[in-house]
Amino acid sequence: MTPPVANFDLVARPYRWMEYLTFGRSLERCREHFLPALAERRSALVLGDGDGRFLAGLLGSNPDLRADAVDRSAAMLHLLERRAAASAPDAATRLGTHRTDALAFEAMQSYDLVVTHFFLDCLSQSEVEELCRRVVPHLEPGAMWLVSDFRIPEGAMHWPARALVGCLYFAFRLLTGLRTRRLPDHGAALQAAGFRRTAQHFSLAGVLTTELWLQE
Repeated sequence: MTPPVANFDLVARPYRWMEYLTFGRSLERCREHFLPALAERRSALVLGDGDGRFLAGLLGSNPDLRADAVDRSAAMLHLLERRAAASAPDAATRLGTHRTDALAFEAMQSYDLVVTHFFLDCLSQSEVEELCRRVVPHLEPGAMWLVSDFRIPEGAMHWPARALVGCLYFAFRLLTGLRTRRLPDHGAALQAAGFRRTAQHFSLAGVLTTELWLQE
């Protein structure tokens, strides 16, 4: 029997406040850390941006960029569209939204930027690898992939981070039906797909990472 698909509709509206109550603005700052480095990008594929806070900032700061946003949650996409319209008055002509699984999305154009903020941690290792294989044929030469995610650092924060990540998976399993239980190694998948990490920034005592990867 096919396992149930995670449903984020119920957490869409309170998601921002759940995030702020748990982590303050740490996740938001993590997402936005490399935003200035994206000024030259013109076509973005944004996967699982949730309620659209990052995408609104991306469209607002880069008036020449067009984006496709992919999410399985209709409620999340609705919030994303509202935030994008508030940030960029011409968002209706620059933003395409697609309610589908990222692994089922059929791209109709090429992109020079892929964004996955706190999304790959919802996938298994094999799913991350499959996503890379599906996305790469639709990328322009020199495309960037921006990733933000949780990580398990070495040292004193190792076990606290493992406990935190375990609690988060348990909570989202209860709230959304998410089946994933461990962080995938997105770095290995991106390297295998022909990307090289060019920049990385840790925050929250090393529990959060945001990274820029460049297609070679």
